[in-house]
Amino acid sequence: MAGEPMQIGEVAARTDLSLRTIRQYEDSGLVVPSASSPGGFPLYTDADVDRLMVIRRMKPLGFTIDETRDLLAAMDRLAADRPDTDAELTPEERSALVARVRRYERAASGRVAELRAQLARAEEFAGSLRARMGENTETPVYA
Repeated sequence: MAGEPMQIGEVAARTDLSLRTIRQYEDSGLVVPSASSPGGFPLYTDADVDRLMVIRRMKPLGFTIDETRDLLAAMDRLAADRPDTDAELTPEERSALVARVRRYERAASGRVAELRAQLARAEEFAGSLRARMGENTETPVYA
C-alpha cells in the first residue's frame, strides 16, 4: 500500500540522509521526486524512499555513483517489464539484467565480508588495548 507523498524533511528522517545529500542525489539523477506539491515543492513516494535506501546502502560498501546508477537502471528496467507492452523484455534482455544485478549482489557480499574482517581486527585491537590498560595503568599503551 502506497502512503501519502512526503516532503524532503520526512524523507530525510526516514532514510537518515541529510537534505543536502538527497538534493545531491537528485542533481546526479539517481533519484527524481515522483510528485510536486501545489506550490511546486518536490514530493517523494515510498518508491522514492526505497530507491534512496538502495543508494544509501551502496555508499558504505564503496560503490561509485556510476555503479549505483547502473544497478538502479537494471532494477528499474526489470521492474518495468510488462508482458504485451513496449516495456516487455526479451528473454535475453531479462537474463542479462538479472546477471548484472546478481554481479552487484556478489560484489556487495564480498565487500561485506571484507568489512567484517576489518571489524574483527578493530575489535581485537580495542580488546588488546583494554586488556593492556587493565593489567597496569602505569604501562604505556605503545610498550
